[in-house]
Amino acid sequence: MEAVSRTAQWTAAARALESERESPLFVDPYARTVAAEVGFQLLERYAGAGTVEFLAIRTTYLDRAIGQAVAEQGLRQIVFVASGMDTRPYRLTWPEGVTVFELDRPALLAAKAELLAGAELPAGVERRPVAVDLAGEWLGSLVEAGWQGGEPTLWVVEGLLFFLPEDAVRRLLGTICERTADGSVLLGDVASRVSLQNKLAGSFLNALKEDDSAWLFGTDEPEKFLAECGWIVREVKQPGEEGAAFGRWPYPVVAREVPRVPRSFLFTLDVPQR
Repeated sequence: MEAVSRTAQWTAAARALESERESPLFVDPYARTVAAEVGFQLLERYAGAGTVEFLAIRTTYLDRAIGQAVAEQGLRQIVFVASGMDTRPYRLTWPEGVTVFELDRPALLAAKAELLAGAELPAGVERRPVAVDLAGEWLGSLVEAGWQGGEPTLWVVEGLLFFLPEDAVRRLLGTICERTADGSVLLGDVASRVSLQNKLAGSFLNALKEDDSAWLFGTDEPEKFLAECGWIVREVKQPGEEGAAFGRWPYPVVAREVPRVPRSFLFTLDVPQR
């Protein structure tokens, strides 16, 4: 797999550690399998800066937001953009009639299929992997896989945006907003611009750069940026805030008005009615 794709196994290793706690926030029975040895090697290499705690919080926030969207808004098309080694199609409880599309690079999807050979999807769920390069044209491949542009969709963009240059982030989020139907929802995460120069996380950021997985994008005004991409911002949370803490965040939460503080953000967005 490409270097940036291997970070998916790093995050899977973090999910495995959370799953094996005495009182876990979630249980991912496949995490250790898809992480493989390389995932735990990277977990050790990228240690520090609250990464393991953040990944547990991010997973929990998105798990619960996904469950809420399918239960309360009736969304039955789910698109995981850069799905990585995510195993939600297998481990979450889904209502009948859900179709899950997983977009990612061909090599990663092939490796994931091999690692998960024999794993069974819950009844009523259909999973469709879609091999694409998200830096290029990908929407046509999603349509060919059966995605219905006229039906509302739940989009999940997890652990992706900081690896893309700003113009690519704007293009991706703008394309989704323009082409998705009324009632659609977008979930994801983004880093602050300040966090890209965080001296306290220098070893972590340098290791990512050395592994050809450098962080390229962040925004210190996520509400403004996401709105510029066309979305209605329902909420933006920092880890540790109410609704994004879950008893795992070990640091004080610094008020948003305090400048030059490295931050991570979790967000839920709605597409504007047209």
